[in-house]
Amino acid sequence: MLTRLEKGRARARMPRTLILEPTRELAAQVEENFVRYGKYHKLNIALLIGGVSFEDQDRKLERGADVLIATPGRLLDHFERGKLLLTGVEIFVIDEADRMLDMGFIPDIERIAKLIPFTRQTLFFSATMPPEIQTLADRFLQNPEEVKVAPPATAAKTVVQRLIASGSKDFEKRAVLRDLIREQDELKNAIIFCNRKRDVSDLFRSLERHDFNVGALHGDMDQRARMTMLHNFKEGNLQLLVASDVAARGLDIPDVSHVFNFDVPIHAEDYVHRIGRTGRAGRSGASFTLVTKRDGRHLDAIEKLIGQTIEWHNGDLSSLSADASDADKPKAKPRRGSKSASADAATGARSAKAAAGESGKSEPKKKKAANNNENKRGRRRETEDLPTPVGFGDDIPAFMMIGAKR
Repeated sequence: MLTRLEKGRARARMPRTLILEPTRELAAQVEENFVRYGKYHKLNIALLIGGVSFEDQDRKLERGADVLIATPGRLLDHFERGKLLLTGVEIFVIDEADRMLDMGFIPDIERIAKLIPFTRQTLFFSATMPPEIQTLADRFLQNPEEVKVAPPATAAKTVVQRLIASGSKDFEKRAVLRDLIREQDELKNAIIFCNRKRDVSDLFRSLERHDFNVGALHGDMDQRARMTMLHNFKEGNLQLLVASDVAARGLDIPDVSHVFNFDVPIHAEDYVHRIGRTGRAGRSGASFTLVTKRDGRHLDAIEKLIGQTIEWHNGDLSSLSADASDADKPKAKPRRGSKSASADAATGARSAKAAAGESGKSEPKKKKAANNNENKRGRRRETEDLPTPVGFGDDIPAFMMIGAKR
């Protein structure tokens, strides 16, 4: 691409090459490499990602961009503002094609493909290409040539993979993870993956309270904070990085020693990308995946995809203690805030009032309970030895304890 771009120059607002990336971090990494490899080519490179000023990006487009690297949403924003023309694109690249062509990105990709010349060269790059996605890719490619450097969805041979049995409750999984991290003698740094952004925040706060050197990275964070967090992890200022799948694809952090999957990924392909953050460039690495009894279907899909059975570390799910197994079962006790619990509370209040002789005076115990609830309100949970509270938990407002009037 650099060789082809040596001839000619881009005109204002008309890029010659368009590269689409699924995440801001990956787009920034590609720009960094283009700047490095194209140091002596005198090419103009523009990066269009969210979380950054439109004005700065507009100025780069006005100068003319030989290489335009973008996420689909921000690219279409500039196009709709009349700041971008795509009729001069000669090379169209879709990176991480399996993710870019999933159901969330297809409408944007189809729209962008219609805006660029039909005579362009189109390139797809991906470490995994499931048959369903291959069918979609055929809609964008004409007589394509396929180049493989490894079988699809192949896990790196340098990565030691292990499964860890855990109870399903979040506090149980956090305890298992902390013990696992502490027992790793050769842990230099690690990325810990969660399926949901909310879990990233919760796990980050938990590890921070237990004195781990940890940071967090997920899609809802401000772009400046995301880049700062990633930079600190690359520079060794952070030992652990809790992240969503925004950090699973393409990010090149050369020397990550461990990967921990706090959650088994829902999509089997994501497992290959996650553990691929370690064991890079011939280095050795280790990945550990916490598995609960609910994860059997997803684990089977992963093992089928990679074509191997992953070994268990210190016993499988059958080795869980009786307490951990029982914790996964639904409790017969009604939850606070449910209709039955409210009815019981109301009945108890009316009985207490009747016992007081309908005098209208507040019951001392009720006052005491209300005062206790007031004292507890706002108190920070310092330990994680109890499950996450349901509804109000122990902090039930006093007015919820008052019996209903007939």
